[in-house]
Amino acid sequence: MVDSLGYRLKLGIVAPSTNTSVQPEMDDMRPVGVTNHFGRAFIPDNPITSDADFEQLMVDIRASMEAAVEHVITCDPDRLVMGMSSETFWDGAAGAAALEKRMREAAGGRPVTMGSDAVNDALQRFGKIRRIAVVTPYMPVADKQVQRYFEDCGYEIVALEGLKCASPVLIAHTSERQLRDAILKVDGPDVEAIVQVGTNLAAARVAAMAEFWLDKPVLAINTAIYWHALRTSGVDDKVQGFGSLLADH
Repeated sequence: MVDSLGYRLKLGIVAPSTNTSVQPEMDDMRPVGVTNHFGRAFIPDNPITSDADFEQLMVDIRASMEAAVEHVITCDPDRLVMGMSSETFWDGAAGAAALEKRMREAAGGRPVTMGSDAVNDALQRFGKIRRIAVVTPYMPVADKQVQRYFEDCGYEIVALEGLKCASPVLIAHTSERQLRDAILKVDGPDVEAIVQVGTNLAAARVAAMAEFWLDKPVLAINTAIYWHALRTSGVDDKVQGFGSLLADH
């Protein structure tokens, strides 16, 4: 017997307690027979005005992340999905590999999808892309970690725009117009693809629109994460409205 609603795939998704974007965006991408089950990693909504504040945010995330995984796997999901991104880029490709191993162990051996690896895999679906631009909600200390990860994977960061959002909750207050402006700011003729990171930035719709007008891949991290979770679990449904990644790949 299988789950009556999630008869094709059950995803256990862990997100920070302050995150109000990743769940609704991923629910909108959900094919029939796939269900999303969220566990929350508690973090306080403290102000973020400096690199030191952001580093404290990372301490808070790490303190509750594995407990959230322990909770969400009690629903017996087929795959663990990390609905957070900053930690998945920390310490470059080696740090991402170590985190994936630790989360897989915490999830009882289940396969794991993470934002960093999902975006890397997604970029490879568009050919030999090497020069990218990045939009983040982060402070410079985290932007450096994002840059380190992509450089470890062989990409060149042509431009990066960190929005320096003032608290975890306020990341989700970034408007579609602000996201549009940030994407346009980092774009240029030498940019082969644009990547948005930070799962509390609701960028899935904007990225799809930008991709159409700019005529190049524009990847929102929530879209890339969900695409990776579906495809690596054997669900090949094409989902419209979120850009070419989910519609064509």
